Amino acid sequence: MSLLRITPSVHSSVSSRLLRLSIFLLLSLPDTKGKAIWTAHLNITFQVGNQIISELGESGVFGNHSPLERVSGVVVLPEGWNQNACNPMTNFSRPERADSWLALIERGGCTFTHKINVAAEKGANGVIVYNYPGTGNRVFPMSHQGTENIVAVMIGNLKGLELLHLIQKGVYVTIIIEVGRMHMPWLSHYVISLFTFLAATVACLFLYCARRPRVPDSSTRRRRQIKADVNKAIGQLRLQVLKEGDKELDPDENNCVVCFDIYKPQDVVRILTCKHFFHKACIDPWLLAHRTCPICKCDILKT
Repeated sequence: MSLLRITPSVHSSVSSRLLRLSIFLLLSLPDTKGKAIWTAHLNITFQVGNQIISELGESGVFGNHSPLERVSGVVVLPEGWNQNACNPMTNFSRPERADSWLALIERGGCTFTHKINVAAEKGANGVIVYNYPGTGNRVFPMSHQGTENIVAVMIGNLKGLELLHLIQKGVYVTIIIEVGRMHMPWLSHYVISLFTFLAATVACLFLYCARRPRVPDSSTRRRRQIKADVNKAIGQLRLQVLKEGDKELDPDENNCVVCFDIYKPQDVVRILTCKHFFHKACIDPWLLAHRTCPICKCDILKT
């Protein structure tokens, strides 16, 4: 009887936690076969004009047969229009100054083992495979038995396409792959029984909550408030229409680090409080998503 007195927001919080746990168990059970999953930290660095951009994130997972080692180098694409490196004759556009390089390869067309071996035979120090289109940034540990001792990690499609487009524009991209954290899947009969119980509990909670009016919880209200504050802060940032003679039009000095295009007359730029400026059409969506300057990480809500 006490369950009926719990508020809808409490039900929503409990069911959300149970759902996340259930999904974790569901994803862990079929494919892992008891093996540990190791995440990969990718430290990405590239230069745009006179500015060096660095990104660090736990954005990949090591393959099941990959050594858990640190590896670094310039990122290199397969030559030609096909990026899956399934042809044994595939060559890679390795820069002359690069002593160590990592192959960026698209998933599909052949086995992971085949494409990794093709890159290894060409001298790659490591292989980064990005997932299929439409999968967002979802990843899983690849199976690639027979690839000797070459480091191989998978990253999401979105991150892979971002790197692909940078390199195709002539940007020199380097990556340091570091070993991240270990995740051990649960495979006992006890956990399977627990998963069944949790799934039934979640279903009951959803059915009950569906009959009750939904009340936004504090975290939802806070996210909405932050979004409103960001929109307001963006609207208060100064806009400028570039014209002939402006120093911002010097292609050797500045270009937009969001789209990598040079500034042209009549371009509308937004100037942040840190004095960095970007195309309005580029920086507004960036600020809505990140809230910070892409160059110096200045938070627009704190200035």
